[in-house]
Amino acid sequence: MISERRHAILNLIIEYYLRTGEPIGSKTLCQLLPYPVSSATVRNEMAYLSQLGFLEQRHTSGGRVPGKASYRYYVDTLMKENPVSDYDARRISETLSINSGDPERLLADASRLLSEYSHCASFYCMPEDSYDCIQGVDLIPAGNSKAMLVMLTVGSKIKSSLINMPCAVDDEFRSIFYTILNKFFIGAQLSEINLALIQNSVGLAGARIFDLLPVLTSLCSLCAEASESKLMLEGETNLLSHKELGADVYKLLSFLTEKKQLMEAVKQFTESNNQKALFIGDENPLYELKNTSTAVAKYTYGNNQRAAIGIVGSMRIDYKDIIPKTRYIMDTVDILLSKGGSV
Repeated sequence: MISERRHAILNLIIEYYLRTGEPIGSKTLCQLLPYPVSSATVRNEMAYLSQLGFLEQRHTSGGRVPGKASYRYYVDTLMKENPVSDYDARRISETLSINSGDPERLLADASRLLSEYSHCASFYCMPEDSYDCIQGVDLIPAGNSKAMLVMLTVGSKIKSSLINMPCAVDDEFRSIFYTILNKFFIGAQLSEINLALIQNSVGLAGARIFDLLPVLTSLCSLCAEASESKLMLEGETNLLSHKELGADVYKLLSFLTEKKQLMEAVKQFTESNNQKALFIGDENPLYELKNTSTAVAKYTYGNNQRAAIGIVGSMRIDYKDIIPKTRYIMDTVDILLSKGGSV
């Protein structure tokens, strides 16, 4: 049984280690406890907590440090969260509102905020949607023989490209382009749009097919880009300051940069029943993350589109400060995605 005194001792050891990265001994604990207790009693309590797997002793004569199991117990039972300040709440809401109408930019903004507030690496992921289609396309003259092609998908993805044009983008050109667009592209699945589809438009384009090629090939490229799974990282260098990761930090950075395994794990999470999760140490599904704390949230929005954001840091993060701020960012994203961009 974990008594109130054992709770107090375990809480002090964990928070001391999270703050300093150093082990703590019984004499120091006696000074920090709010009531008088002998060093011998504290040592006995520490020994009991060690038997439960909550504490470790790296050296025979050294103090104790938290074991992996203790972090979960701390987060679930002992920790008192620091509330998000009014300033931070307002700043987070205002920052995320800027691009709230564009899910990808919203997720990118959220990832940057997560990295900033957590001092960890952060990510956002948008798994491929095999049913996503083109909803609309616009071609805008941009001067100097250039045009801006803007595409919106049913899944609320916005993609654009600046094109060097071989001719003027006049009313005639735009009329032919939109005729081809409405016949062959609007409503088509992104994964089905390719160069072969351009060949089908030759009949409508006639002699202007070569003028149209830069626009049509650019549209194909935008569709290919929008149809792929995407995982973007932010703040990876923050991990270099997590000293407890030691030399393993470079293996972790290499793993994150490679992205493939993390992408698959996040995609599996988006298909699970969980909305949010905090994986600590061995709870992480990937071996490469076994010495980290990973928080992730998933979203379903629009026409059943899926996405996720999260952070990756060492197990020695400031949970009581980071968790509420991370949750606030994640919840704000959820509100913006579900309500179409307004808090």
